[in-house]
Amino acid sequence: MLIQPVVLSGGSGTRLWPLSREKYPKQLLPLIGDDSMLQATVRRLENFSGIQVAPPMIVCNEEYRFVIAEQLRLMGRPGSVLLEPIGRNTAPALTLAALVAARSGAGNDPVMLVMPADHVITDVDAFQGVVRAGASLAASEHAIVTFGITPDAPETGYGYIQAGAAFGGNAGDAAQFEIARFVEKPDAATAQQYLDAGGYYWNSGLFMMRPSVWLAAMKSCRADILQACEQAVERGTTDGEFVRVDRAAFAACPADSIDYAVMERLAAGADTDARLLRGTDSTDARLPRGVVLPLSAGWSDVGAWDALWRVLPKDDAGNAVAGDVLLYDCRDVLALSGGRLVACIGMQDVVVVETPDAILVAHKDRTQDVKKVVEQLKATKRNEGQTHRKVYRPWGWYDSVDTGSRFQVKRIVVKPGGTLSLQMHHHRAEHWIVVSGTAKVTKGDSVFLVSENESTFIPLGTQHRLENPGRLPLEMIEVQSGSYLGEDDIVRFEDVYGR
Repeated sequence: MLIQPVVLSGGSGTRLWPLSREKYPKQLLPLIGDDSMLQATVRRLENFSGIQVAPPMIVCNEEYRFVIAEQLRLMGRPGSVLLEPIGRNTAPALTLAALVAARSGAGNDPVMLVMPADHVITDVDAFQGVVRAGASLAASEHAIVTFGITPDAPETGYGYIQAGAAFGGNAGDAAQFEIARFVEKPDAATAQQYLDAGGYYWNSGLFMMRPSVWLAAMKSCRADILQACEQAVERGTTDGEFVRVDRAAFAACPADSIDYAVMERLAAGADTDARLLRGTDSTDARLPRGVVLPLSAGWSDVGAWDALWRVLPKDDAGNAVAGDVLLYDCRDVLALSGGRLVACIGMQDVVVVETPDAILVAHKDRTQDVKKVVEQLKATKRNEGQTHRKVYRPWGWYDSVDTGSRFQVKRIVVKPGGTLSLQMHHHRAEHWIVVSGTAKVTKGDSVFLVSENESTFIPLGTQHRLENPGRLPLEMIEVQSGSYLGEDDIVRFEDVYGR
């Protein structure tokens, strides 16, 4: 049996601001351990005895393509990166992945394991055990398998799945049930009723099915989405590890989630005409069965700061800290420092998150409201709502160290072999000082090397390019001066990254 991991890496994680931002969201961050959440998701399928696991397929926004490809490279886990030119929610994203997987010929209709890139699972052995059972079920039955998280609290932030009758397939020793119904996020009293009654599980967003089964379900439930995705893939191109779909065709695709488009229609209690398709004789026409397998593996969607506090290691007073943090007489505090010293005295049930350009202080009961702050930042057009001070590029990164009305100072690091675009600015000049490494500089018609402790000046309006020809990172300081210093004052003439 071959498992094809499909990692859905959409979403902006606004409730984890200021660490997570639209241009560099939470799935790309190492919130727990050294791996980013995306890397940890891929790594959960390592050392999976007895089951062959294909290289991962990451479905993501085009803007994150180079960062994701670099994170996979650092893991030594090459995979494909399926680029969505426009966000259309999870049902179209999975449909694109199923179409690509079906056309690749790998494994002759492999079992897809669909995983959000921004979830935490602390018990990998338990996770792999239930995935093994789900893979067996998805491979042998005309079924779409989902995993319900065994609830331990009346949580109002998750949707719920009600388990129905036991499912008669073969999934080893794992419990398996038909899906009776999906329930949207309940109020506190209803959530407590679900917990007391039993048979209700949190909706994890994890799924398993063959590509052919998913595409058949989409044909029955959302043929309009399927048709748009088919056209987008048919007209798409492949560029190394990047799979690009046609922008115009995908822009015409309706937006919908996996749950709304398909899963709710598979529930045994669903009163829809589509459900009657199960009774037909045609395998292609009938809807698959919806099956839920309970999962207890330390799962969290880390949707807000209080959720992160729950899964992080804590001291005897319930405090979870990271970075340069000092606490005195504090209890149940989450304190994260991105560089500067954070000191808390006499605090309880609060979240303190420090970054180079923003500090968040919130009560743990109000962390869902962080998105309101992000909305205000966007409404007032402040950069802190979208970008970090440190900005990643395919060639490396830069950090805006200081800025004024007519100047800006950046620390720039170019990875070995990295090449910035051949470009020009209308409104600013630049002074480059090499701190370590060697820079290859194109300035007008001249090409020359700049070594450590040397500098060069790029006048306004001059075509220029910066490259790192060495084997070590190139670190330099850039001082910009001029009447306008925005990133949109870049005229590109050549770019190896296709921007």
